[in-house]
Amino acid sequence: MEPIINAHAPEFTVQAFQDGQFKTVSNKDIEGKWALFFFYPADFTFVCPTELEDLAGKYEQLKGMGVEVFSVSTDTHFVHKAWHDASERIKKIKYTMLADPTGVLSRGFGVYKEDEGVAYRGTFLVNPEGLIKIAEIQDNSIGRNADELVRKVEAAQFVATHDGEVCPAKWKQGGETLKPSIDLVGKL
Repeated sequence: MEPIINAHAPEFTVQAFQDGQFKTVSNKDIEGKWALFFFYPADFTFVCPTELEDLAGKYEQLKGMGVEVFSVSTDTHFVHKAWHDASERIKKIKYTMLADPTGVLSRGFGVYKEDEGVAYRGTFLVNPEGLIKIAEIQDNSIGRNADELVRKVEAAQFVATHDGEVCPAKWKQGGETLKPSIDLVGKL
């Protein structure tokens, strides 16, 4: 298995659903921007709507941080629209829902579950240079927490603009950071 951190995000062109409209989204649309890819197994399931609703509650904050948010499943854009129309939780979503029925994105990010044709729960943050800075993959029975995701995005953006500083465990915006040096060795 090759490391994905600091690898380039894959090239892609897929259909999407957002704000009652269908559109095409490609890797060109994320160039020069922070982008969050939030993979989940399938529409009309159980854990997925709870996660997508949780992420929808953080969308404006992430947008304010300059982050484009994309949820991704192997459903078509037509199924995304049908789910949006049928579910009160999914109606809250304002971010783009990417359709990946061929698995091109899921395979590109290494989360495609070949035996089921769905994606694992994978979360990836891509920086403006197109490099993956956060990568988390978990079993489909375990839901994620958007609060923790926002904290990690804040940390990634902080270290991107503060050369030589790192964020310790549980770091929050405005908190103390560390500047690794020989003076810190053995003192933490």
